[in-house]
Amino acid sequence: MDYEIIKINRNSWRIEDSGVRFFLLVGTERALLVDSGRNIHNARDIAATLTDLPIMLLNTHADRDHTASNCQFETFYMHPSEEPNYRQGNRQGVILPALEGEILDLGERRLEIIHLPGHTPGSIALLDVDNRVLISGDPIQDGRIFMFGPFRNMPNYIKSLDHLRDWYGRFDEIWPSYASFPVSPDLIDKLRNGAQAVLDGKIPGQSEEVYGNKIQAFHLGFVTFLCDP
Repeated sequence: MDYEIIKINRNSWRIEDSGVRFFLLVGTERALLVDSGRNIHNARDIAATLTDLPIMLLNTHADRDHTASNCQFETFYMHPSEEPNYRQGNRQGVILPALEGEILDLGERRLEIIHLPGHTPGSIALLDVDNRVLISGDPIQDGRIFMFGPFRNMPNYIKSLDHLRDWYGRFDEIWPSYASFPVSPDLIDKLRNGAQAVLDGKIPGQSEEVYGNKIQAFHLGFVTFLCDP
């Protein structure tokens, strides 16, 4: 088995897949996969070993390290801004729009959608309202945040972190897709200030190569931003 299933609490699991994680959230009526894996292609089958409830899928964004098992679903939730990214490579499936302010109710478990463009145009987070948890996708983490390439936008990323202040006080911890798990809400302001310092030219960058791309890496100690040269 090249993945690991870790139970978080009585109705939540994280599945660790080659450095990225996705989540299974279970309510009283249905279950939701948040992303579908990096290298595995049977996320739905894995989820079915953990719950007998109907399983839906939501993607925090369309990057391939979050969508490997989308082929198991005819429909899935995603922000409409992600469709150009998702359709690259002729990926199939019907996108159900996931828009900010909408609530996915799993049955006694409400998930509020928050739009966080920047890492990608349609990146979204989920506020697990009653459990006071923010499931953040890639934008909030203490590892490496990819900000190079055609879909990335650092000014929008900073605006999204500012936008999250509207939800301060409604979550006690954050579940990212990468790096440490969980992380503290304090990380949001650190990321915002660090990203602004990078944008303002106050942090020196280092020339590196990632997956054949020449990039500038900005190492801030608590996170690394990987940006266009």
